[in-house]
Amino acid sequence: MNGDEFSRIRKCSRSEAHQTLFDEYYNYVGTIVINHLRNVGTQEDIEECISDVFAKVFFALEEQEVTGDMKKFIATISKRTSIDHFRSLSPKAERTISLDDETFPSISSDDDLEAEHEKNELQRIVADCIRSLGEPDSTIVIQKFYYNKTSRQIAGLLSMKPSAVRMRVKRAGEQLRKALAERGIKEGSL
Repeated sequence: MNGDEFSRIRKCSRSEAHQTLFDEYYNYVGTIVINHLRNVGTQEDIEECISDVFAKVFFALEEQEVTGDMKKFIATISKRTSIDHFRSLSPKAERTISLDDETFPSISSDDDLEAEHEKNELQRIVADCIRSLGEPDSTIVIQKFYYNKTSRQIAGLLSMKPSAVRMRVKRAGEQLRKALAERGIKEGSL
């Protein structure tokens, strides 16, 4: 859908224009949001971010006309909104404490920093290996193993057949095991 088509549909029915835009770009926006929030957000956080993206898109389209392809316009809003949500959900945002804060002395230092570092490094390596699978395999793996979605649910999200999703999960799992083994990570250490 381009901006001219959206404007033409909106002249007839604003809600139909919004629904058409939502239906056409939902998977695209969902992929962008998942790529930004998969390590810090829950499924609810991701859905909330997707809703925020579309709200911002609809408000922006009320203020300005978009001509030509809308994909770049929607991608920009999706990325910016996802980054904002990432920052608000990031564990570092919750753990920042001023040295002048009264609660600072009561913080215990019995955190195992070495184990925390190893865990973070392992998560980074796994995330890199998943990203290296490419799309849609990385999205399928994340939805299947991080969010426990069924093949049918993933198929609906990515406009694929459930059997194709199952086949891609199997192949992606094999590729992921091989990539992790090459980096010295065995299946039992995950």
